[in-house]
Amino acid sequence: MKIKYDLLKKEAHSEARLGLIHTNYGTFETPMFMPVGTQATVKTLSVEELKACHCGIILANTYHLWLKPGEDIIDEAGGLHKFMNWDGPILTDSGGFQVFSLAKRKDITEEGVKFKNQYNGDNLLLTPEKSIQIQNKLDSDIAMSFDECIGYPATYEYCKQSVERTLRWAKRGRDAFNNPRQSLFGIVQGGEYEDLRRHCVEELTKMDFDGYSIGGTSVGEDKETQYKMVRYATKYLPKDKVRYLMGVGDPIDIVENVINGVDIFDCVSPTRLARHGHALTKYGKINLKNAKYKRDFSPISEECDCYACKNYTKAYIKHLINCDETLGARLLSIHNIRYLIHLTEELRDAIKEDRILEYREEFIKNYYGENYEYKKY
Repeated sequence: MKIKYDLLKKEAHSEARLGLIHTNYGTFETPMFMPVGTQATVKTLSVEELKACHCGIILANTYHLWLKPGEDIIDEAGGLHKFMNWDGPILTDSGGFQVFSLAKRKDITEEGVKFKNQYNGDNLLLTPEKSIQIQNKLDSDIAMSFDECIGYPATYEYCKQSVERTLRWAKRGRDAFNNPRQSLFGIVQGGEYEDLRRHCVEELTKMDFDGYSIGGTSVGEDKETQYKMVRYATKYLPKDKVRYLMGVGDPIDIVENVINGVDIFDCVSPTRLARHGHALTKYGKINLKNAKYKRDFSPISEECDCYACKNYTKAYIKHLINCDETLGARLLSIHNIRYLIHLTEELRDAIKEDRILEYREEFIKNYYGENYEYKKY
């Protein structure tokens, strides 16, 4: 079954949307934050812990799973859901971002991208067709087209050429797609240029993808540029299809881009922050390595319903982090993922009540402090 998107409500004072996404492995509400399970696991967490965080969907990484253990092994196991024992929805990315960001030496051609295997140095070629074939075997609920991820800054001419290549690759991937249980998303590129974003959207919609991703953000741009890029895409995207913003997980970016009309977000930040001792809270990010938490026997957040906050104190988690105990990163990962998912729950409530702009004001005041001068873009 292809995914089905129900647009339940548009917020009265913004582009924010309340929706439902139906998949073969369950239904979830949007807006939704999606934890990243790069190697078919969200770092240090079990699937039971993810469910306890109210996780609606997770992301797995095509590039890494292609290299280890290989798509054939996962196919033999019965697909990614069975391989990792996750019975909820899964989205796989195309592998494009990892090739462009991780491969130190790469050669972009019309055929695809040539690069060296980071594990053994073998020469590899990832094409639009190969990316789709891998994802078809992984059998995720949602697959991504293979695109050229444009860095920032980039000239207009480079972005124009890159968009045309992304569109040609999207068509090739669409033609190669062969899994009736899966849905395929096109990826909108175009850098910071509205006419290129609009052109990319218009050409992708002619190919009639099942949903659309907004790419080329979180590549070094400032917040004003990011929000502009997103608006340049959502402004032209079809209202009846899902919008997914790739690689964005800063809380304020989630708030602003929900207002801009985005439905799904993903980012590695909650687990990466956890591994460095950082916790996300209603009142901002805190660093539990700080000495002031040594005798703090309160939870990370009194308001949080996650396993870590219900059972452990800042002082204990600080001790674990200082001793480099895995449990510390695990507890903080649980908390940070739950925080971001709860943030999207609050945003859904604000959309229902047509008070998303008021919610943004409250969020900024709590997260950054009363005296913080936040510039709205």
